[in-house]
Amino acid sequence: MAARRKLSNPLALAVMVLLAERPMHPYEMARVMRQRGKEHSIKINYGSLYTVVQNLEKHGFVTVADVQRQGNRPERTLYGLTEEGRVEMHDWLADTVAVPAREYPAFEAGLSLIAALHPDEAVELLTERIAAVKVQAAAFRGVLAKLGEELPRLFLLETDYKARMLEAQADWIRELLAEIAAGELTGAGEWRSWHETGAMPDGWSELEEQFRDLDAADARGAMSPAGASHAAPGAQGTRAPRSGTPAAERERPDDTT
Repeated sequence: MAARRKLSNPLALAVMVLLAERPMHPYEMARVMRQRGKEHSIKINYGSLYTVVQNLEKHGFVTVADVQRQGNRPERTLYGLTEEGRVEMHDWLADTVAVPAREYPAFEAGLSLIAALHPDEAVELLTERIAAVKVQAAAFRGVLAKLGEELPRLFLLETDYKARMLEAQADWIRELLAEIAAGELTGAGEWRSWHETGAMPDGWSELEEQFRDLDAADARGAMSPAGASHAAPGAQGTRAPRSGTPAAERERPDDTT
């Protein structure tokens, strides 16, 4: 898994990447990120941006580079990236790209609880989702078609990724619906019986023991996707530092601000 850091908000990483280009005022940071379409990948809130910058300054990752005043307008504080911030930015970004993080997508949560819906309703809702996902994917494809003529592909990678993930999601749902329609989804009969009779299917209560075994395996890291890749020798689920930063210094408490 990735190293624990003083800051964990992706907006803080985006701020450091911007400041690696040049010193900026927080308002300019927000404007540039929106101009570049980063709000589709990173939650940008102007009010919280100031808090993020303050926390970066508190931890020594950014510092005041200049204070400007034009006429009677309020002072504008420009922030720049420190050398420690440059190291943190590189290590954090490298971890983000290389190490799969445990995330909690809403759709995945819904799938994990879908048995609480009647099978027929679930099929209807999944069919609705395919239509919605197709619209979203088409929108991203439209952006790619338009901006692809003006910008290098390097700056459209996240848009292409989003479109492809949405298309893959639609394909997966279609396969699931076909499996249900063909009667090939194991557990589907008991699922329907539960909703139509109100009686817990025979054998379902015994599944709790299997789930406990799976939880135990997960706790040991056997089921962790992050533990299977990018592991440093002798350190399962971690990435070897590339900047020379000692591992002990990289494992820090989380701060969600």
